[in-house]
Amino acid sequence: MPLTNLKCNKCLPERGEHIYIHDPENPVIPACNIATLPGDMTERGCAFAGSRGVIGGPIADSIDMVHAPVGCAWYTWGTRRNLSDLFPWVAPDRLANSAFNRRFCVVTDMKEENVVFGGTKKLKRSCLEAIRLFPEAGGLVIFTTCTTGLIGDDVKAVAKQVEAETGVPCFTSEAPGCSGVSQSKGHHEFNTSFYRQIQALRERRPELKMKDEEKTPYDVCLIGEYNMDWDLKMIRPLFERLGLRIIAVFTGNERIENLIKMPDAVLNIVHCQRSAEYIAEMFKDGYQTPFIRVSLFGVEQTAQALRDVAAHFGLEEKAEEIIADETARIQESLEFYRSKLTGKKVAIYVGGPRVWHWIGPMEELGMEVVMGACTFAHEDDYEKINARHKGGILMIDAPNEFEIEESIMETKPDIFLTGLKEKYLIRKMGVPTVNSHSYEKGPYAGFSGLINFARDIYQGIYAPVWKFQNGIVKPVMDNLPEGEEVSCQ
Repeated sequence: MPLTNLKCNKCLPERGEHIYIHDPENPVIPACNIATLPGDMTERGCAFAGSRGVIGGPIADSIDMVHAPVGCAWYTWGTRRNLSDLFPWVAPDRLANSAFNRRFCVVTDMKEENVVFGGTKKLKRSCLEAIRLFPEAGGLVIFTTCTTGLIGDDVKAVAKQVEAETGVPCFTSEAPGCSGVSQSKGHHEFNTSFYRQIQALRERRPELKMKDEEKTPYDVCLIGEYNMDWDLKMIRPLFERLGLRIIAVFTGNERIENLIKMPDAVLNIVHCQRSAEYIAEMFKDGYQTPFIRVSLFGVEQTAQALRDVAAHFGLEEKAEEIIADETARIQESLEFYRSKLTGKKVAIYVGGPRVWHWIGPMEELGMEVVMGACTFAHEDDYEKINARHKGGILMIDAPNEFEIEESIMETKPDIFLTGLKEKYLIRKMGVPTVNSHSYEKGPYAGFSGLINFARDIYQGIYAPVWKFQNGIVKPVMDNLPEGEEVSCQ
């Protein structure tokens, strides 16, 4: 039976429904996207983290008004490497203020009296003050958290009032942390609410739409790309060389004025298929805009993405020319890293889709993916993992620290691709890590991005520091005296 469990889950046998070893002859989908079991110390993010941290945060010129006690605002500029360019048209004395994500934290700082008597008046004052301080802002997004979601502040009414008084487009995303089983709920909420608010904004302010003479038959949107450590610097030129014009990116390094034009695209190109396919589906239903799913990591997947998009426009020959140029340019470096990494084992722990995004690129480097884990994956993510992996991979849905520790002991990877939190535990176990969440020295997307990724993996595995480590540290359960068991109390 592909479903399995780990020794650390003796007191949580239900966790066996979330863990499996992939068998291509008998594929299974684990229990996923459901509430965390009581007693299971999950590492999931909350819905607010998905809404503000993943989707809304990368917008370059939006003031992100976190309507919450000050602690909730911590998930801002210091936690993700979504980067944005400064605005070239801003006056020099205000240039440093002209790109907001990762530069400013704006919060209403709710106090006890605001919770008791309501915080909408404070929210409106805060929004007006922020717009006064940052007149170059292209828009404002109000994010609710557990506190303001539970007391029921009418943030939509405040947004409407602020926009009427200032003329600045104001949006809301009501995804309190307690509203979903993981941050995936926040992805869904931002996608849904932003689509509807863009639609309404275009109806009441038609001057914000693209004029007919501005449109071209090659206008596309790149959806589900968040410019992690400048990934867009690798991605955008590929499609521009193909002859396309990217009129908007949802949402990395993008401006509000361009996001408002998303319905004017003739094709949507969907990269992250977990956080943003929702809005692509809505554009397909509401504006009859088709979309193509792509993966822009690794040589083969990026090449296939170009071929698929080119076929939509009849640009196949141009795509092949680009692919040939790009692969020739990186071939020497790719062969070097492949010679150093062939046969190495890799474990991957990410939010959702990057396990299946990265199986192919790891195989291109000659590596074997032996373990994978996802924090907020859905059924279709596991279907894609199963379709891409040859079998034998240990997969864990929404793992906790003990499961990560035991899986490392069992699979013994040479490197662990993970996020910010887990790397310290894994390094103490003697296994090098590469930050696969917000990158080490990216970008990692596209043809050249694979070389950057391979470089960081190579440097991690071959770092001289590991010669001072005595190998994988045994987990707590293996260090118990003989005959002693872990208490389930």
